Amino acid sequence: MKRELVYTTGFDRDARRWAKRHPTTQPNILATLAELEADAFQPALRTHKLSGKLSAYWACSAGYDIRIIFEVMLHNGSEAIRLFALGTHDDVY
Repeated sequence: MKRELVYTTGFDRDARRWAKRHPTTQPNILATLAELEADAFQPALRTHKLSGKLSAYWACSAGYDIRIIFEVMLHNGSEAIRLFALGTHDDVY
């Protein structure tokens, strides 16, 4: 199910910082965002529900140790994915 991606300022900041520090990972991140938009729960993304203080969110993998934190929400009358954070496992959890 295709969903619109909604970028938060926090995600934009994380993405700019990540791109500056790790430019070779950009193609993987862009491909992951396209896959996330097409189907957030396809097995290749290893999407999983978070627990604890992040229990309202989901996470997916954008590479070996790169994670994207997001939530599924209603936006303009249809389901959308709001992106919150991008970084290593330790950065985002």
